[in-house]
Amino acid sequence: MTDYFDRERDRTYTKVYKSETPDILQAFAAFDGAVFAGEGREIPLKFRELIAVAVGITTQCVYCIDAHTERAVAAGASQGELAEAAWVATAIRAGGGFAHGRLAFKFSDDTHEH
Repeated sequence: MTDYFDRERDRTYTKVYKSETPDILQAFAAFDGAVFAGEGREIPLKFRELIAVAVGITTQCVYCIDAHTERAVAAGASQGELAEAAWVATAIRAGGGFAHGRLAFKFSDDTHEH
């Protein structure tokens, strides 16, 4: 297997979407374009891109992290803002583990009651 992440080569596989599901690809591109429009949104673009970086980190999508980091920086994000977005993602992911860990105690109680 070649490298997992190859920015240039991986983009060439978009041709499959273009040939097999062009209508869905077009709808997705329009949706993505609306979400990340430079103007006309309530949340400034830099912050939407920082949110996208954090979500990419949380979902562990290297492609999202790559693209949205580049876009966040282009929209004016600083290294400090990227660092804080990463920490927000980390806290949310860890918080989910903490919160869902409590379910083990709950299910344990349920098991003991039966």
